[in-house]
Amino acid sequence: MLDQYSVLGKAPGIEDLKKLSSSGNTHLTINNLNAGYGKMEILHNFDLFVDKAQSLCLIGPNGAGKSTILHSIYGFTSIFSGKIEIDGKDITNLTPAEKLKNVGIAYILQDNSVFPDMTVEENLLMGGYIKDKTDESYEEAEKIFQKYDRLRNRRNQPAKVLSGGERRLLEISRALVMKPSVLLVDEPSIGLEPKYIEMVFEILRDLQQNEKKTIILVEQNAKKGLEFADIGYVLVSGETAIAGKGDDLLSNPDVGRLFLGG
Repeated sequence: MLDQYSVLGKAPGIEDLKKLSSSGNTHLTINNLNAGYGKMEILHNFDLFVDKAQSLCLIGPNGAGKSTILHSIYGFTSIFSGKIEIDGKDITNLTPAEKLKNVGIAYILQDNSVFPDMTVEENLLMGGYIKDKTDESYEEAEKIFQKYDRLRNRRNQPAKVLSGGERRLLEISRALVMKPSVLLVDEPSIGLEPKYIEMVFEILRDLQQNEKKTIILVEQNAKKGLEFADIGYVLVSGETAIAGKGDDLLSNPDVGRLFLGG
C-alpha cells in the first residue's frame, strides 16, 4: 500500500502540522500516538493539532486508520503509547463517558444509531442520559427543536418516519444535548442522497462557525470533506502522508488522482 501512495512524498512533521492550527488556540492535541485494537497496532507515532472552532477532515484508503483516530480520541481503542490532550489537559485514559460528560467530546457514529420506535424527542433526550440533571436535557432539546423545524414538526412521531437526512440530523442533534466542544463525526454523508449530504454539511458548518464547535470528521467522499474542512490529513497505513489546508489538498494533483477521482 505504501508503494502505491509513495508519490505523496515526505510526510509532514510536527511543525508542519502545528502551522495548520496556528491561531494560538489549539484545542485538541495528539502526540506520538500508537494505538489499535487488542494487541494490533493501527496508528503509528501519530500527531494531530486542531484549534478551537476549526474543522479537520481525515481522508485516505480503507484500512488507513481514519476511524481509529476518532475511536482513540473517544476511548474505544488500546493505546500503547502517546498522549491526547484537550486544552493542555491529558485525557488519554479517560473513559468515553468521562470524555463526554467532563471534557465535552461527542462521537457521532457512522451507523444508523437512532432508536426507530422511540419518538424524535425521546431520541434527543437519550443524548443526555449521563447528565446529573435531567432538566438540562429538556432545555437543550427545546433549543434544538427551536433551531430545526424538521425535528420540531416530528417531535412526537417515531424516529422511523424520518428520512435518511433527517435521521442524520437527529444523530447530530442528540450529541449536542451534552453541549460538547468537540464533535467527532464518522462518515456524515454515508448512505445519503445528494440533497441530504448538502444539508448535513450545512448543519456542520453552522455548528462550527456559529456555535464554535471543533469538528474532526472522517469522510469517504474526500472532495466533499475537504471542501468543508479548514484542514485535511491524508492517512496511509496508520500515518499521515500529507497534510494541508482543505483547499490546498483539493488542488493537489496527487491527492486528486488518488482520492478525488481526478
